Amino acid sequence: MGRTKIPFRERLLINEVMVGDGAMGTYLYSKGFSFEKSFDELNLTNPDVIKGIHQEYLSAGSELIETNTYTANRFRLENFNLEKKLREINLEAVKIAIEASEGKAYIAGSVGSIGKPFEPISQIKYEQAKEAFKEQIECLAEGGVDVIMLETFSDLRELDIAIKAAKEMTDLPLIAQKTFIEEGRILERELPVDVVEFLQNLKVDVLGTNCTVGPQRMLCIIEKMAPRSTIKLSAQPTAGLPQLVDRRLVYQATPEYLAEYALKFVEEGVFLVGGCCGTTPAHIKEVADRIKGMKPVKRPIIAVIEEVPARKEEKAVIKEEGFSDFSVKIKKKFVITTELDLPRGLDISDVLKGAGYLKDIGIDAVNISDGARARLKMSPITVAHLIKERVNMEIILHFTCRDRNLIGLQSELLGAHALGLKNVLAITGDPTNIGDYPNATSVFDVDSIGLVKILKKLNNGIDLADNSIGEPTRFTICVAANPMAEDINCEIERLKRKIDEGADIIFTQPIFFPQQIENFLVKIEDFRIPILAGILPLRSSRHTEFLHNEVPGIFIPEDIRKRMHGVSKEDAIREGISIARELLQEIKGLVEGVYLMPPFAKYEVVSDIISVL
Repeated sequence: MGRTKIPFRERLLINEVMVGDGAMGTYLYSKGFSFEKSFDELNLTNPDVIKGIHQEYLSAGSELIETNTYTANRFRLENFNLEKKLREINLEAVKIAIEASEGKAYIAGSVGSIGKPFEPISQIKYEQAKEAFKEQIECLAEGGVDVIMLETFSDLRELDIAIKAAKEMTDLPLIAQKTFIEEGRILERELPVDVVEFLQNLKVDVLGTNCTVGPQRMLCIIEKMAPRSTIKLSAQPTAGLPQLVDRRLVYQATPEYLAEYALKFVEEGVFLVGGCCGTTPAHIKEVADRIKGMKPVKRPIIAVIEEVPARKEEKAVIKEEGFSDFSVKIKKKFVITTELDLPRGLDISDVLKGAGYLKDIGIDAVNISDGARARLKMSPITVAHLIKERVNMEIILHFTCRDRNLIGLQSELLGAHALGLKNVLAITGDPTNIGDYPNATSVFDVDSIGLVKILKKLNNGIDLADNSIGEPTRFTICVAANPMAEDINCEIERLKRKIDEGADIIFTQPIFFPQQIENFLVKIEDFRIPILAGILPLRSSRHTEFLHNEVPGIFIPEDIRKRMHGVSKEDAIREGISIARELLQEIKGLVEGVYLMPPFAKYEVVSDIISVL
């Protein structure tokens, strides 16, 4: 380090640049270790490799090195069934770094985000995240780190929690770094300034930015942060954007290029300069040779506003205009929707024919399912668009969370809206292991509650990361509910959360007698929104017994099962229609509409059922 190691906070008082280290994960990847396995576990299984990397950075000129613990929190370790080794992994990581440094460098305990969204997007609560941060930070502090480094946080709310967790567990110095995933036009506004003000109010020791962006874009961020910061700044860019070469990730920024920008960072007043993804000891050596011993340029500080809150959501004023005809119609009349059977191949002629027939008999909208029971069918967005284009029929687009990550979910929703598909039924989706491809991956970044949250944000003109999407969407947000759920209290609690997040209409699972919907309405009277009751015409005794005994969430009373028992095939179909008609007559005054599910594309059944209206 060129001087005797002094406490980190005393080192902050010395007006001289500190050189950090570079990447750990991507450097391990370049050495042949797979991203599909835990890099944190290498602290236990390959400690010499980790120690060797630390020593390479120290030899390159690093004055501060980070422990190999960026993803060593319980949530991320669970992905590798390593959560029970959390304490051992973190303590060993600190031990390895201390041994490598031989007391000549500062050891920063690396703490990253939990790597999962919070409720309502997922089931994880902020309180759980805080406990996870405290659990990891306690281990790092016990191990003997000099400073806690909170890095690569994209969500200021999560960074806030991590900072508070650290302050509750230790009085060690804190470095807090946000990663900026926003587009350049968003960064041109005051977001970096907001981050500075927010972190200064939390009284961290060093604030800054790392990861995601390369040197040039990071300089733009630093140029906005520096005039507002009264405390030390840090900058740790990636080595540019990665590309896939021979199935390997490769970063293009050379050590010389990074060093040029390191000098620019110092000229903007940055105290701690290092690297993130794609940077190597060669990059850090070039940076150290260029800036070590320099003094950060002191800039005039622009006064900040005290107590600036975390970034606020940009909410648009939602007007009635632009929403679907269906959302207007349900307020004026009893509506009827019918589910269409999607093809497994390319022939959609029967679907289009069925949609045309349903339109002619007065059905208000058709439901397009999305891989129900994890079966392979044509894309529901494609089918829905073709129906809307060729038949001019209103669509209820079912949309599941199983097959799309957070990027894909939002991307496809925007695409659907652009095609005029504005009624979306948010569904978690059946897991892939029950369907055609049991070895396929189920994504489930979010569940149906989280999907409702996303839809509502899009209606407010922002995406999940609170970035503006320009013109707000006009989705009518539909959700599913099961009046006969085995754990009805849990079902109702989840339904309430969906409504709180912005649901507009409820579609129920199939019911078979009026008391099912009557009892349900009593339980949700405090948060009632329009309801379409599901009606599934029974077609045989065998079909009836299968639904009752083998399909979760469906209960068919004994008297109805008896009516379907012992009759011919033709009589069973007629009896099933009669039961559906009777049910429709009895509940039409209780709900705003019905959702019919005819078997095997037998759409003429629908005409028979609704004839009683």
